[in-house]
Amino acid sequence: MMTTLIETKDLTITFGGHIAVDGVTIAVPKNHFKSIIGPNGAGKTTFFNLLSGQLSPSKGSILFNGKDITKFTPTKRTREGIGRSFQITNVFPNLTVLENVRLAVQSQRGLRYTMFSHFKKYKDFETKSIDWLKLVLLDEKKDSLAKNLAHGEKRKLEIAMLLALETEVLLLDEPTAGMSLEEVPAILEVIKKIKEQGNRTIILIEHKMDMILDLSDSVMVLFNGRLLADGTPNEIMQNELVQSAYLGGLHDE
Repeated sequence: MMTTLIETKDLTITFGGHIAVDGVTIAVPKNHFKSIIGPNGAGKTTFFNLLSGQLSPSKGSILFNGKDITKFTPTKRTREGIGRSFQITNVFPNLTVLENVRLAVQSQRGLRYTMFSHFKKYKDFETKSIDWLKLVLLDEKKDSLAKNLAHGEKRKLEIAMLLALETEVLLLDEPTAGMSLEEVPAILEVIKKIKEQGNRTIILIEHKMDMILDLSDSVMVLFNGRLLADGTPNEIMQNELVQSAYLGGLHDE
């Protein structure tokens, strides 16, 4: 029997008279890969903002490892084990690639205020950082300034920083957004490698259906803020309601 890691119960948020997320209840097992699809305005990013704590729900709850985290701040959720990437990359541009990841490693070890002091004493931090960079195929860029990376490389760096925080859950919000066609295979390879390790739960927002079908254990479909369907990729592709509401238009993109 699969163990539920993160779940929502009747999760709802309203902005004025608009219901952006409407009573969404899901359960995501440990070490599971779930994708979220839906047309623009369906509530996907808002739902992510609720999971990561950027927004507070109007109603409903969020549980992580059985603990109610509905009122936890984003920082506290990260410490619990939930890491989130954004559509716009979030790295330190004037630090090297290695320094970016080392900050995350040191933060995870509780050394937030000695980030650069005597870092040579902490050789294991650097070794661990390079291990994360190898996983995301960036170790050869370790001495480059983050601001000089290509967009796709910044995406990989951001993922390495989330991994360095030892997060159990990765919330990946359109990781291929803004990438050239040439950059997409590299980020796809990184996400596959993370999945193959088998020790993290990944929740992904993405528009590329081939990527979703290749990676996902399950897919949930949001439509007008509501959960339209939730099932295996094959079940979603065969769902007539999903096809009429969404997938037909998606295949044309």
